[in-house]
Amino acid sequence: MIYKPPGASPAVLPLSVRAKRSLRAGHRFGIQMQPKIAPMGEHDVAAVAQLRLATFFEGTGRTLGEDAAGLRGLIAGDGFEAAFVARIGDTPVGTCLLVRHELEPAHDLTPWLAGLVVDARYRRRGIATALVKATEAHAASRGVEMLHLYTWDARDFYAALGWDTVEICGSDGEKMALMSRRPRL
Repeated sequence: MIYKPPGASPAVLPLSVRAKRSLRAGHRFGIQMQPKIAPMGEHDVAAVAQLRLATFFEGTGRTLGEDAAGLRGLIAGDGFEAAFVARIGDTPVGTCLLVRHELEPAHDLTPWLAGLVVDARYRRRGIATALVKATEAHAASRGVEMLHLYTWDARDFYAALGWDTVEICGSDGEKMALMSRRPRL
């Protein structure tokens, strides 16, 4: 049992050094570690490329090396385009990109929120939302007035974040939604 001074809520009780270490380790007391969202670095590229390849490019002929090279080009660019990574500890668990051009756009628009993916083991924890918000904030800081994306199956997710469906269109026989939003800091 934890001692609670009269009138104090558990949220304001100081944590012991041991409890703080456990929170950082993320493996005791059933508490999940919070992800850190940051610009992607070279040390993230291999793991992120692997996650992207398994999610988006399986069976397409795109190689791990090609995707890694694309990510390296993006992070070494002029600073307008950006790649964000969600890490739990030192492990990349998700990513989201701001790119000038989609791989195979059906519309002549720019720029794009693209490549949002979170490892299946870490979904439903707010990581995708945090990645989208980081990407939107970066776009707004670069003066972007309208951001676009394509989605096949996450329209409700993006709508809940304030994205508007502009058009339902087809690609390779599948229906996808073109969505847009004014990014905010």
